[in-house]
Amino acid sequence: MFPRPKDPTDSQLTATIRRRRENVFLVLSGFFLGTLAMLNLLGITRFIDLSFTLPFAGVTVPMVLAVGVLPYPLTFLCTDLLSEFYGKRRTNAVVMTGLGLNAWVVFILWLGGVLPGAGEGDASEVFFGLRELAFGAVMASMVAYLAAQLIDVQLFHFWKRLTNGRHLWLRNNGSTMVSQLVDSVAVITITHYWAGALPIDPARPVAAQLLVFISSAYVFKFTIALLDTGPFYVAVAWLGNYLQLDPDQQD
Repeated sequence: MFPRPKDPTDSQLTATIRRRRENVFLVLSGFFLGTLAMLNLLGITRFIDLSFTLPFAGVTVPMVLAVGVLPYPLTFLCTDLLSEFYGKRRTNAVVMTGLGLNAWVVFILWLGGVLPGAGEGDASEVFFGLRELAFGAVMASMVAYLAAQLIDVQLFHFWKRLTNGRHLWLRNNGSTMVSQLVDSVAVITITHYWAGALPIDPARPVAAQLLVFISSAYVFKFTIALLDTGPFYVAVAWLGNYLQLDPDQQD
């Protein structure tokens, strides 16, 4: 158990500590929101094949991921740190701001497409191709994002209350793994059935292909969630002292 940092009252807080708290909040929120904006633009513009063969079994494990999945698991690390040090109310406010940001990005893409163009050429084709893919996935990403992030925050605080602030690994991994399963199922199924934007081979069973996309995304996110447990412990220990905040006092 890491030593509990001091939690001075407002009257005791120095300007430096106040500045640190707001700066860290801005950095975590900025990284979270910036990643979301990037996901809406890059989400399904390319699929990458990270399939691998088990060395002793000779079995190939399919791993097909949208490029937007790559940085997405780190957003859950951000919300876990925000939840730990700034409480559920401020973290939910950041999540809802992200929803508005997604809508703003889509609005600009829409506006850029309906306004008259000048000197249309290859660059214009790139824009409209990106716009079409973003529109194709936006409903999926926004529904999945809202459900997954709110579930992540709720479960994080549920486990925190249940364990009386102990077992940091449980609330970090438990909340993230459940919420990322919700996210993976929602974004894949909605992207296919509502937008028809997945590279599905019509000659093969659709359900099996969707299962590959869902399991690939979830296994990737699950692995990242396990790997970020160590950094999460280190970040909580360091930030607790740096910010002079007691995580057990945040709700």
